[in-house]
Amino acid sequence: MSSSRTAVVTGASSGIGAATARRLAAEGFHVFCAARRADRIEELADEIGGTPVACDVTSESSVAALAAAVGDRLDVLVNNAGGAFGSAPVAAADTDDWRRMYEVNVIGLMQVTRALLPALVASGAGAIVNVGSTAGRIAYEGGAGYTAAKHGTKVVTETLRLELWDQPVRVMEVAPGMVKTDEFALVRFEGDRAKAEAVYAGVAEPLVAEDVADAIGWMVTRPPHVNIDELVIKPRAQAAQHKIFREG
Repeated sequence: MSSSRTAVVTGASSGIGAATARRLAAEGFHVFCAARRADRIEELADEIGGTPVACDVTSESSVAALAAAVGDRLDVLVNNAGGAFGSAPVAAADTDDWRRMYEVNVIGLMQVTRALLPALVASGAGAIVNVGSTAGRIAYEGGAGYTAAKHGTKVVTETLRLELWDQPVRVMEVAPGMVKTDEFALVRFEGDRAKAEAVYAGVAEPLVAEDVADAIGWMVTRPPHVNIDELVIKPRAQAAQHKIFREG
């Protein structure tokens, strides 16, 4: 394993994270599949020949254990762990939902990056891809907690790029629009499947996790001097956050 390129994918238990782990494994990386749900990442790691690491990115001790499992050298870090919780307007916002979103999308991203940065530098050509969102670029009603958190993801990425300007580490962000995965909308609406399905109603072809994983795979396999600062990816049906073509 020491002679192969290595990658860490957080939030690898489902959706974009799992798809990215599969894509990077197909590119020849040994992938450390990190997520809270041990059973899921064990199954995934077994499938792709990777290493499962149970990890809660919001816990410093858990992240330290991830860094210990990875070791002294790492080629790619994909900070994918994130999430949206709730859709209440600011006037009715749930403080715990907002705190959870900031903890995972910003604090968690920082903690994982901080812990793994020495190993990325040691590789001589490290790459960081932060999974942001179009929500990190535009505001919309009912999304303030999530848009604030994803704007945080974007700005942390930009700041990190400035701070690492003289280091052999690329800092990149992929910002997907409407992606239909098994869990994202379901988690946001607390298991209300009708509300989750309504997000994608009439959209014949939203993005799927594999589309984003494909983009990440392309980004990290560019030559080491090529930094894809940000890649915004949306389905053709989504001209903007508020302008989506829905059939019927």
